[in-house]
Amino acid sequence: MSVVKNLIEFLEKYITDSRKKGIEKVLDGRTRYVTLVLENIFQSQNSSAVLRTCECLGLQDVHIIEDESKYSVNKRVLKGANKWIDLHRHKMKGFNNTEICFRKLREEGYKILVTDPSPDGVSINEISLDQKVAVVMGNELHGTSEFALAQADQKIVIPMYGFTESFNISVSAAIILNSLLTRLRSSEINWQLTEAEKEKIRLQWLRKVVRRSDLLEQQFLRANK
Repeated sequence: MSVVKNLIEFLEKYITDSRKKGIEKVLDGRTRYVTLVLENIFQSQNSSAVLRTCECLGLQDVHIIEDESKYSVNKRVLKGANKWIDLHRHKMKGFNNTEICFRKLREEGYKILVTDPSPDGVSINEISLDQKVAVVMGNELHGTSEFALAQADQKIVIPMYGFTESFNISVSAAIILNSLLTRLRSSEINWQLTEAEKEKIRLQWLRKVVRRSDLLEQQFLRANK
């Protein structure tokens, strides 16, 4: 058995069986087949609400692009959701961080879907799920950047039936992700995490929920030299 697996078994002794079952249940519902990208969101309550939605719906990865606006959180809205997901922040000064993020996503096999209300957008109900998808959402005032729109593999839209032209960004994220994930989970696509991914995340979460896990881990490593 590997050191990581032994460490996981060691730390699991310090949580209840109920908590352990809860972790496994959430891991079984986690996915990296869909990810969300937030481009230059400037209101902390919006970014926090979106992250909370992503965690509740089972996304493991969220990307934050910070070319014009710095990522910040509203703890009352977030409710600790950021502890359970992997947050990838793209914020290199003097660079086009949208380009950097898109390059990374394509290297990982994602098709890039950019939200935009233009007439040539594809309805979220008609998006093909034949490969992994990254949904890009722009800021509250101007939407996604010209670069993001130009580099998108596909523009996507939420069908609208009222007079108002748009939803709040957190509502939009919930509608889009729920539509995609509901279809994905009822399909035969292999959308779940691999066992290796689960093992890595399981250890991350145990380190967060076990009290003084850093000291316990040091004790474990000394005893297993």
